[in-house]
Amino acid sequence: MSLTHDTLAIIVVLVAVGSLIGLIAWLKVQPLLAFVIASLLAALMLGMPLDKITHSIESGIGSMVGSLAVLLALGAIFGKIIADSGAARKIARVLITGFGDRRITLALCLTGFIVGIPLFYNVGFVLLVPLIFSVARQSGGGLVYLALPVMAGLSIAHGFLPPHPSPAAIVPMFGADMGLTLIYGLIVGVPTALIAGPVFALSARGIVSNPPQLFVVEETAEDALPSTSTSFLTALLPVILLTASTGLGYVQGLSPETKSLIGFLGNPMIVMLISVMVALVTLGIGQRQPLSVLMQGSSLALREIAPILLIIAGAGALKQIFIDGGLNEQLGLLLKNLPIPPLVLGWLIAGVIRLSLGSATVAGLTAAGLVAPLVKLSGVNPNLMVLVIGAGSLMFSHVNDSGFWMFKEYFGLSVKDTLRTWTLMEGLVGIFGLVFTLLLSLCV
Repeated sequence: MSLTHDTLAIIVVLVAVGSLIGLIAWLKVQPLLAFVIASLLAALMLGMPLDKITHSIESGIGSMVGSLAVLLALGAIFGKIIADSGAARKIARVLITGFGDRRITLALCLTGFIVGIPLFYNVGFVLLVPLIFSVARQSGGGLVYLALPVMAGLSIAHGFLPPHPSPAAIVPMFGADMGLTLIYGLIVGVPTALIAGPVFALSARGIVSNPPQLFVVEETAEDALPSTSTSFLTALLPVILLTASTGLGYVQGLSPETKSLIGFLGNPMIVMLISVMVALVTLGIGQRQPLSVLMQGSSLALREIAPILLIIAGAGALKQIFIDGGLNEQLGLLLKNLPIPPLVLGWLIAGVIRLSLGSATVAGLTAAGLVAPLVKLSGVNPNLMVLVIGAGSLMFSHVNDSGFWMFKEYFGLSVKDTLRTWTLMEGLVGIFGLVFTLLLSLCV
């Protein structure tokens, strides 16, 4: 019995995604290799000519990584400078002092959110954990009660806001605008962080933690840190530049030359390059740090971004197989005909893959590859689709996610208490990220 085109499309998608989940989650295969194997299976099932399969995989990898490699590398270097210079610690101290003891969880949530913008998730996690221990000693508050707001802020910055890897990679896949996605991400991210962080943390006050004695750290002298204005302005410079260029794009009466200049300066790669150069001056030379020391940190940052770039490369291979194999438009029509709103569908697909795989980055990129044709066919706002994919990719982190085990071990929790705190916090981030994005969709 011959299969219909729709049935074949569904089978190919299920085999590709199923093999991806099996290879990564069960067999612990490196994600790039898993993506390539899943791409080969999909190509063979679609009946692609053998001589075109390798070309599609190579072009998919090249087109995906080519537009992002410099952007993400600059982002990693920028974040490393922010961390190594003490700017992140300065931002945390200022916010905690300014908010006071009564609103300490608000200060910690905002700290995680702001520090999470320039820093990659794992770097931000490791950097801010000692801060949480320090605040707990000074205030007498519970560790988990103080940690949840920080982690909520970090997670939202990681999943929602460019130039973080997953949203930055999804933006060009959907034809979205980096600056507008960032603005929408801030609008959605702030209330989501407040609910998943300070509000939810109230339910965790009774959680008892038994952390290892690893974080008795010496407090950095205040005069050794950058100034408040330098720390905030430098760390938030990418946000300021992207937001400003997006806003200026709506100004009427500008000459073509001015518009061209704004477009050039607002390009994400140029924004990150400017931010890195400014950080080298304000947090490097201005803090009397040798350039050679800063460049050593930059080399470490590039090593950290390499695995993420390989994941993005693999996702590009699978996406290109779907396009060249003729599955892309067919998949878009199938998804469009489902009785589910496109934004909810994108969130749901990302959430299911996240639950299965554990990796937020893999979940987001895989889901984006599946719903990319739906974005074009349905006319849904591509910037909002980036956000719901990000929200879905953060859903209910559990035992197959490295973040789950980091939180458990750093704060000395049982598996049960980690599920009760970390997993539910990530679930709230995903659910309210969707809710607030849907509310925003009524206004834009």
